Amino acid sequence: MTGDRLLRFVLIALAVGLAALVVWLAVRGAGGIPVGTEVPSLVHNLVLLAVLVASAVLHRRLRPGHALKYLAVWLAVGAALVLGYGYRHEAKEIAGRLAAEVVPSRGFATDGGVVFRAGRHGHFVVDADVDGVRIRFLVDTGASDVTLTPRDAERLGFDLDRLTYDRAYRTANGVVRGAPVRLHRVAVGHVSVADVRASVNAAEMGRSLLGMSYLSRLSSFEVANGTLTLRP
Repeated sequence: MTGDRLLRFVLIALAVGLAALVVWLAVRGAGGIPVGTEVPSLVHNLVLLAVLVASAVLHRRLRPGHALKYLAVWLAVGAALVLGYGYRHEAKEIAGRLAAEVVPSRGFATDGGVVFRAGRHGHFVVDADVDGVRIRFLVDTGASDVTLTPRDAERLGFDLDRLTYDRAYRTANGVVRGAPVRLHRVAVGHVSVADVRASVNAAEMGRSLLGMSYLSRLSSFEVANGTLTLRP
């Protein structure tokens, strides 16, 4: 087989492969991938690539040997794009798990909720979005309310001098005073709860506490094998 015939054969094979890819993506689209997502863009780019390469070859801008090398490279790139698209959800989950290993308080999302690993002392520390402000909490199932440190309360816009510290909370360190407040929204990852009862601690404390006024509003939360799972 001469170089020109081999090149034509490769171009035909490429066209057939792209056609098969279009059909496969169309079938997947009928099964639940909406129009307007990255699928049409991916198909468009691959088809455009094939047309450009074929045009260059047909106009003798590339010698057959060089054209075959370029085609092989771009076919590999196209295959990598297709594989990357097919496993995008798995890749996203793996990236989330790796990030959670570096910053445990971020956790990683799963289909059922958000998962956190215990810290060195067996406690769970989580980052939450509270009314647009990121607050780092210690998860405390023994705390009846979400409890804010004075510093975190100020970050949320509360005027400490105007609060009424008329709540008494019994803790391991004795009875402490707190001021009742309401939080519009507390979100840990995609696990969000609106209108959460909370209190501002009268004295400074090491970290704000994510207590039962948030946890009890979830469908479930579970501690097992050194991990905490929060489910909306």
